[in-house]
Amino acid sequence: MMFAWKAISGQIRYSIPEEMHKGSFVGNIVNDLGMDRKQVSDHGLRIVASKGMIQYFELNFHSGHLQTSERIDREEICGKAEICILKFQVIVESTLRLYVIEVEIIDINDNVPSFLPMGWELKISETSNPGSQFPLPEAQDPDLGTNSVQGYELTGSSHFFLMMQRDDDGVKHTKLVLEKALDREVQSIYDLILTATDGGDPIRSGTLQIHIIVLDSNDNAPIFSQSAYEVSVNENIPRWSTIATVKATDLDEGINAEIKYSFQKITKKISQIFHLNLTTGEITLVGSLDYEESSLYEFEVQATDGGGLSDRTKVVVFVADLNDNAPELTMTFAISSVSENSPTGTIVAILNVQDRDSGVNGQVTCSVPSNLPFLLKKTQDDFYTLVTERSLDREEVASYNITITATDKGTPTLSAFEIISLQVLDTNDNPPVFVKSAYTSYLLENNPRGASIFSLKANDPDWEENARICYSIIEDQISESLLSSYLSINSETGVVYALNSFDYEQIQEMQFQVKAQDGELAPRSSEPGYLVTKVVAVDADSGQNAWLSYQLTKATEPGLFTLGLHTGEIRTARFLLEKDALKQSLVVLVKDNGQPPLSASVTVTVVLAESIPEMLSDLRSISVPVDPPSDLTFYLVVAVAFVSCLFLAFLLVLMAIKLHRWRNSQLSESGNVNLSGVPISQFVGIDGVRAFLQSYCHEVSLTNDSRKSKFNTSKIIYSGPPSNEPTSDLKDPILSGEDLYLNNGDLIQLSHVTFDISPIELSKSTVKIHYSIPEEEQKGSIVGNIGLDLGIDISGISGYKIHIGCGGRIPYFALNHENGHLYTTERIDREEICDRILKCLLNCDIIVKNQMKLYAIEVEIIDINDNAPRFPAREHKLKISEISVPGSHFPLPEAQDPDLGNNTVQSYQLIGSSHFSLDVQMGPQHVRNPILVLDKMLDREEQSVYDLILTATDGGNPVRSGTVLVQVIVLDANDNSPVFNQHVYKVTVKEDIPRGSTLCTVSATDLDEGINGEVNYSFRNIEEAATQIFHLNFATGEITLTKNLDYEESPLHEFQVEAEDAGGLSDRAKVIITVIDVNDNAPQVEVSSHINFVSEDSPPGTVVALLNIQDLDSETNGKVFCSIDTSLPFQLKKSYNNYYTLMTERPLDREQAAYYNISITVTDHGVPPLSTTCTVSLQIFDTNDNHPHFTESSYTSYIMENNQRGASIFSLKANDPDWEENARICYSITESQIGNSPLSSYLSINSETGVVYALNSFDYEEIQEIQFQVKAQDGGSPPLSSNVSVTLFILDQNDNPPKILYPSPPTDGSTGIELAPRSSEPGYLVTKVVAVDADSGQNAWLSYQLTKATEPGLFTLGLHTGEIRTARFLLEKDALKQSLVVLVKDNGQPTLSASVTVTVVLADSIPEMLSDLNSISAPVDPPSNLTFYLVVAVAFVSCLFLTFLLVLLAIRLHRWRNSHLFESGKVTFSGVPVSQFVGIDGVQAFLQSYCHEVSLTTDSRKSKTKSSEEISSNTLTNQQTNDNILIAEDFGSEKLSFNQVSYWALNY
Repeated sequence: MMFAWKAISGQIRYSIPEEMHKGSFVGNIVNDLGMDRKQVSDHGLRIVASKGMIQYFELNFHSGHLQTSERIDREEICGKAEICILKFQVIVESTLRLYVIEVEIIDINDNVPSFLPMGWELKISETSNPGSQFPLPEAQDPDLGTNSVQGYELTGSSHFFLMMQRDDDGVKHTKLVLEKALDREVQSIYDLILTATDGGDPIRSGTLQIHIIVLDSNDNAPIFSQSAYEVSVNENIPRWSTIATVKATDLDEGINAEIKYSFQKITKKISQIFHLNLTTGEITLVGSLDYEESSLYEFEVQATDGGGLSDRTKVVVFVADLNDNAPELTMTFAISSVSENSPTGTIVAILNVQDRDSGVNGQVTCSVPSNLPFLLKKTQDDFYTLVTERSLDREEVASYNITITATDKGTPTLSAFEIISLQVLDTNDNPPVFVKSAYTSYLLENNPRGASIFSLKANDPDWEENARICYSIIEDQISESLLSSYLSINSETGVVYALNSFDYEQIQEMQFQVKAQDGELAPRSSEPGYLVTKVVAVDADSGQNAWLSYQLTKATEPGLFTLGLHTGEIRTARFLLEKDALKQSLVVLVKDNGQPPLSASVTVTVVLAESIPEMLSDLRSISVPVDPPSDLTFYLVVAVAFVSCLFLAFLLVLMAIKLHRWRNSQLSESGNVNLSGVPISQFVGIDGVRAFLQSYCHEVSLTNDSRKSKFNTSKIIYSGPPSNEPTSDLKDPILSGEDLYLNNGDLIQLSHVTFDISPIELSKSTVKIHYSIPEEEQKGSIVGNIGLDLGIDISGISGYKIHIGCGGRIPYFALNHENGHLYTTERIDREEICDRILKCLLNCDIIVKNQMKLYAIEVEIIDINDNAPRFPAREHKLKISEISVPGSHFPLPEAQDPDLGNNTVQSYQLIGSSHFSLDVQMGPQHVRNPILVLDKMLDREEQSVYDLILTATDGGNPVRSGTVLVQVIVLDANDNSPVFNQHVYKVTVKEDIPRGSTLCTVSATDLDEGINGEVNYSFRNIEEAATQIFHLNFATGEITLTKNLDYEESPLHEFQVEAEDAGGLSDRAKVIITVIDVNDNAPQVEVSSHINFVSEDSPPGTVVALLNIQDLDSETNGKVFCSIDTSLPFQLKKSYNNYYTLMTERPLDREQAAYYNISITVTDHGVPPLSTTCTVSLQIFDTNDNHPHFTESSYTSYIMENNQRGASIFSLKANDPDWEENARICYSITESQIGNSPLSSYLSINSETGVVYALNSFDYEEIQEIQFQVKAQDGGSPPLSSNVSVTLFILDQNDNPPKILYPSPPTDGSTGIELAPRSSEPGYLVTKVVAVDADSGQNAWLSYQLTKATEPGLFTLGLHTGEIRTARFLLEKDALKQSLVVLVKDNGQPTLSASVTVTVVLADSIPEMLSDLNSISAPVDPPSNLTFYLVVAVAFVSCLFLTFLLVLLAIRLHRWRNSHLFESGKVTFSGVPVSQFVGIDGVQAFLQSYCHEVSLTTDSRKSKTKSSEEISSNTLTNQQTNDNILIAEDFGSEKLSFNQVSYWALNY
């Protein structure tokens, strides 16, 4: 398509009024263009549409008229421009002419005057003077000339009138003028109507409602609803509860009516209890109320408004007493123990009982449990004494926990209790009592010496030393000998022993007395000769060989103890001293009188202590001695070896015993055993075996925490025969296990506090001693001489045991026991103790313990002037309005002075300014209230702050004073209007200034302060569009940009800013903002007409598009130039004004470029230059001008034989650069012959993809190569084509296995036989395996491999030749027949193979071979001995098992037979019970000496004893060969004791 554009031919102009209806006639454009109306559609007349612009006009093709297509609003399109013209272009496509059309829009009166705000609010102070002016907003009318605003009218109130002014621009401004004074109390709001009218026809008008708010001035003070608030609350009211709410009202409004509440005339203590909400007047409890501390709280609350006016009210809080204090028990005097023989009425404790509540709530009753032998007596005021009511008996109750309960009479009842622990001390008031009144015992004559005869037992219900029993035999004569030479008694256990063997013919009866005495312990106060213990020993010999003597060989303190030579009694030789060691070790040697003399030794440990607890406490400090290092390891090894040997010997002995018993059982078969002929003297009772005297030496130590631990016994030495007593009676004479345990299993206490209390009584005295002292006395000041006032001798006052108690208070007083003075122990502050109480008394009680008298003392604390008057705060701020009239009163804070009488505040004085004076008024309770009086008018502009000094003085000596700074702040009244610092603000900015930028800041100052000086800014006389562009900060006056400026839309903005204070006074300033044009608009490109497709054979100069280019900027910024890429086959030409044409410059080729995106760049001449790129898309149509072209000139392909039918062989590809049908290719095979068959029976091709398929399976042996041609033809018109030559090669496949020709496999299954002479040398050719393969190439390459041979290494096989040769010389031992397996493989993939077996016979000739074959027999293995050994082993194991079973059966039968034989035998002891006798020889194993070292750990609960040494010495001779075995059972038990040692005589 060819387009030839000509210059624009002409310009046509029309004018129409605005607001015409859609479709209204504008002009007959067909006539004006000189065209025929009937040929409008044929000429192609149309309006050129501008991109982004509203199309206000359209062509009527039927009439040829230009008419409106949209409603036209001149104000919307042109704003305030005086001339409004719309331009557009009309194109005649038939003549290719372009016409410019201009339509002028004429203004009509279609807009009503309107005010920008819908309502206007104006605040005016009631103090404003008549004649005050207040600017009003202007009405806006977008019409021009007379159609705009012409006049204003005000209606609504006679207090105001309207004044109009015209500025230099002719704009009318209106102001509201106050004609009459305002009174907010009469009328607070005025509603006015402002009407604006224009001069159009018809006349239009707009109204504005003006809402005037009269601002209040602070001319009313707050007033409380009550002059006094009285509240009664319980003292247990929870914290944060509301006590009361004070309420004050103020007739003013706003900040003048905002009331703040504050405490006045309140002490620091009360301010910590109550909290006042400064805005609501709610008084809440933040502390705790206590009736006992204060039953009344009184203070004042002040209400102050925002203007400084105030009022006060009194608040009185009455506290109701509740029973919230439990009685308090104070232990003034108490003892922890009392003797059981104390008389009735003995004082145990003195208590002071108090209840801080009052009335019935403070009345208290005290009691103790009625089942206790104690009584409470009230002695004086709040003092009680606890005394015994009846006799005490420790044996019944050893301790008391006395609960003293104090209960008040309040509701609910409260109580308190105190527990007094009282230990009852034991007195030795119970003698030991024997279990029986008389004892009778029997003893056979010829008893062994040292035998236990019988045991006595006495009990004592007393405690500790008083309950410790010592047994002794009262000395008497038997014939001519002393009783002590016949009998001995164990002083601790009460076991009586026979020291000699009795003879019935000499002595038939013995009568003696045994004494049981308690309290046997050698204390440190023992006198010389005190019997500590007695060493008792016996000798089994008789005559002088049995005479024993005792000798003290070693002692810790030589000379401290003596030892009886023949009695063995250990006694003290002198008084015991403190320096004597607690632990005394004595080594006693006992010797007989025989030849040679024999001896035994024992170590006795004596502990010097008054009691067992003292001994235990002292023993804790004794460190355990550390033995020197020894060869313990060596001895342990020797011991282990010895014990092992002993155990082996023991097993042998047991076996011998078993045999011996079996022999005795055989002898017993003959009859009974009669022992009647055996003397009775040869036997002794079983119990006699245990009756040997014992002497013990123990070193025992216990730790503090050893609850159930065992003893640490370092040495135990036994000498003499064992005791006859049961093992439970074996106790240590110094320390026994029972002594260390109470009923609960815990250790006894190791320390006791004992008070020797004599019977006393407390008497009540009616004397009350009064003292008075001034407060703040130094610590240690004398109050009075209590000794003289009580009539006590001062020299002996320390012996009276005087005690002072002040009922749980701080101990302010103490007694000097040397001179009897009562003195202060703390500094006394009367105000801290008694607060505002006129008479301050401190009550105390004095107890004279020796006289058991109680005295009351009261000390009066006299007030001194020790406190200066003090104001609640160092500074007091007072706000007074500058319009306050002289004579106004303002309360001032009162000074607080905790002193009383003349010492408190007496006068006030004010200095600092002549504008004020002081008025002091006398209030209730003679309290002076200072009031500030205004004498002169205040002017805040002259002086805004006054600093006054208020001084309060008391009447004490010396006079004390306190001051407070009274800062008077003069509050401002709104008497100054805001004033701008400039009348006109001119600003020039560029249109590209960013949003948020500050354009300018208008500033107005107001000489007032506070809310009256706070200026708010607002826009006035501003267009609605400008309000969206500019933002005014109402507080700072900062004008910022909220929308982008556009020079093209408006180069100038003009409006007004009004500054108004809180009182309604205002001022205005004009703001002019000039916008500077910048190159901020890129050129705009509009494609008026263009085509989308062009054929590639189009000639150069073909028109592609028509462009309209514009730039909204002005002057240089609006000038543009256009360009396109020079490599494209296109060019741009300017037609007229802003129109350009795009056309082809040279021929096109679709195969080179099928599609063009033509980028047209338009750049202006601004700085920096801006550009716009417009892209025109153009598609190139294709023509069939290209043949199909194969990618290769010829094709060669390969296929493996035996392929599948239909398999793809290869693919061909041809390309055609044309498009769509012109590029669509069809493939075909040119027909030819292969042998006698057509090519199409072997091959086929896909016409679309060019893939060649095999129609049959090829065989390489038949066809090795196929040659043919393929044709490619496109779908154009006419079609174009091309041919290509193709060669297909058939490849061989390994599909035939090797075939062995020699040796040929025999048909009967036998193998071929080859002959190899035995004389063959290495390398001798035996035979050759021959094979062939039907395949070709490497598939036919054959290799030979020897897989198996009778004699490996005898033959070799050629890898490729198949020749079998000898590898070495043949030997005689080589087998005659050699079998060789040969494998033949080809080289194909996969490998195919065949095998053949070749038999080689080693012989020189055929006859030799035959003879050798007949002599070959099967090999036979040599015989083995394994079977023989297995049979022998099985037989031996079977016999051994059978023998073991027979032996077990024989043992069982033997035991069964012995049991039957034992039942037939009997033993007779001629009337003597067998259980009462045992052979004398059975005693021989008992007289031994043992020494053990036993140690226990702190927490050894059930530990066993450790015996580190054992020494045995036999003092009896063996008369028989009886074996006695000593079995020691476990020494450990729940309580430590040695009574678990049992001795058993085992007689075999």
